[in-house]
Amino acid sequence: MDETDPQAVARLRATAHPVRLRILSLLTAEAMSAAEVARALDLTHANASYHLRQLQDVGELVVESEEKIRGGVAKRYRYDATREVADRSSQVDDRIAYARANAMEVERRLHEATRGSGSSSDLEAWVPVETWHRALDLLHEASHLLHAAARPAGTPDTVHVSVTHNAFTMTGGLEGEAARWVPREEDER
Repeated sequence: MDETDPQAVARLRATAHPVRLRILSLLTAEAMSAAEVARALDLTHANASYHLRQLQDVGELVVESEEKIRGGVAKRYRYDATREVADRSSQVDDRIAYARANAMEVERRLHEATRGSGSSSDLEAWVPVETWHRALDLLHEASHLLHAAARPAGTPDTVHVSVTHNAFTMTGGLEGEAARWVPREEDER
């Protein structure tokens, strides 16, 4: 993909904000109105509406339904992380802004971490391209699995989890088409 694709850049910039990352996580499990998002995240209604509009404008949210409330119309938004979207690559500066927003969100979540099962990993290494593609397949599958199973906050018999991953190729090794990864189809897994 062309790294100057305006749609990809706009999408990345819109999500490179800690509040918007929280909104995307919240709306993975259930559709919510701006008022419900505001209450759940302790925001003003205007602030929640602004962030929801920003995310909807770049195609990150879908309007699942609309309902009439006190003479107006309340949209209920949902984030479907499993849907196919345009390639999200863009300029390095935009990806760094996104990583910073992610880091702030992970730090907020760590304050709520409990003892128990979990996993953490960090790696900078040189691996065969086949191993790299297999690792990306597994990360992709895990992400889809968790997003598809997300339930509304506080649902009985659920565990509150945090998962963030970043995986990318670096300079110095195979690049471009030689290292390009395409997600496997669901039935291939």
